Amino acid sequence: MKLMDTLFAIIAIVTSMVSLFLLITLLPIGAIVMDLTSPILEFIAPIVPGEVFPYFFTWEIFQRALVVSLIASIVAGFLGTFLLIRNLSLIGDGLAHVSFGAVAIATVIGFIGPLWYALFFCIIASITIEYLRSNNILTGDASIAIFLTGMLGLGLVILRLWGGMAYTDIESILFGDLLLIDEDSLNFISIIGIISLVSILLLYHSLLAISIDPIAARVQGLPVSQIGIYFSILTAALVVSMVQIVGVLLVTAILITPSATAQLISKSFRSSIIYSQLFGILIIILGLYFSAELNTGSGSMIALVAAIVFFIVAISKIVLKAVIQPSENLN
Repeated sequence: MKLMDTLFAIIAIVTSMVSLFLLITLLPIGAIVMDLTSPILEFIAPIVPGEVFPYFFTWEIFQRALVVSLIASIVAGFLGTFLLIRNLSLIGDGLAHVSFGAVAIATVIGFIGPLWYALFFCIIASITIEYLRSNNILTGDASIAIFLTGMLGLGLVILRLWGGMAYTDIESILFGDLLLIDEDSLNFISIIGIISLVSILLLYHSLLAISIDPIAARVQGLPVSQIGIYFSILTAALVVSMVQIVGVLLVTAILITPSATAQLISKSFRSSIIYSQLFGILIIILGLYFSAELNTGSGSMIALVAAIVFFIVAISKIVLKAVIQPSENLN
């Protein structure tokens, strides 16, 4: 990495951490989001099916879980579509495992909240993966695999040796727990969601250009490295926010699966983004509904529903293509 790119990466890390800390500390974005969405959810509640699921539209703690899940799925629809064309579909899992190691360190040290440890380590890992990939030192999948296994092993070792009773709470970290999302977490996820959406809308054409052909984009004068670093920071921040929703092991269910499903039926990049939003929202709603009614883990059920939706769309496409498209043997 060139000296200027290295300096930009350092400045970007420090600036993003400080900016997020100030925004989350000073601006009650989460409370504003809940004030705007709660009346809508309560209005919809009477027509919501099920015995338990309607509570997600009436009780504050459940409303908070539903709102943050929808925010994460909407942002993931944008980022996931870009990640697929950049051949970084596994980065969600890789960074999620990095966050696991960071949470383990935070549990042992206990200075500040584990979210900030996770965010810092994930940003470092994401920028490093982008550097290794863009400079052809390692493929994206190889560098992701190294971080994934290394940080997972580090987290497990640290919790086993010094974590004490925290080791017994590992399930909530691995598979998520929506009921653990408090007001601070809501504020954290809301601010990350807003920043990510605004950034993607402003950088849409530039991101698309560097994702499809970075060499041509560089020739056109686009700051390819800087945009890649910024996109890496956005991805890291989103992954950290999603870990609380579906856990370390199931981040791909929200980040990649809806976008992959959308690609099966979309005819353009823009339509792929739109379909990924629709599939993401559908997966969240169905996942929370079945988890509430069947009393299963929300993260695992969301992942299962995501996989089922993907296979239904894939099989439907194959069947329709076989029925509608004339067979070559009949020509």
